[in-house]
Order: sequence, then C-alpha cells, then structure tokens
Amino acid sequence: MSPLDKMWLSFYAMGFMFVSMGLIYLSRHKLKNKLMKFGSATVAYVLLLFCFLAMIYLVFSGPSGGVA
Repeated sequence: MSPLDKMWLSFYAMGFMFVSMGLIYLSRHKLKNKLMKFGSATVAYVLLLFCFLAMIYLVFSGPSGGVA
C-alpha cells in the first residue's frame, strides 16, 4: 500500500470514529425506539471495529520508506 493510500485510510478511520461517536450518543440519549437504538449502536460498533483494524494495520505496517 502506498503512503498516500495509508494517509487516506487513516482519514477514513478517523472520520468513521467521529460518526460512531455521534451514533452512540444518539442511541444512548436521543432515540426512544428500541429497534433504532439497537441499529444505530450496531452500526457504530461495526465502524469502531473497522477503525481498530485499520489503525492496527497502519501502525504495524511500518514506515513508508524514503524517497528512492
């Protein structure tokens, strides 16, 4: 994966973390319907799992190298 692709993956992961934070807030404080609460919380936790795996990949894939 090129360094530019790694940068975009990290931006997507950070954006998904922000979205999941909003979904968890909605599911815990604003929504009254139990099905909507469950659905938004499930989507949020799936996004958090994707972010976790993406960040693990990005951290352990090593440096991108230098200019050749």
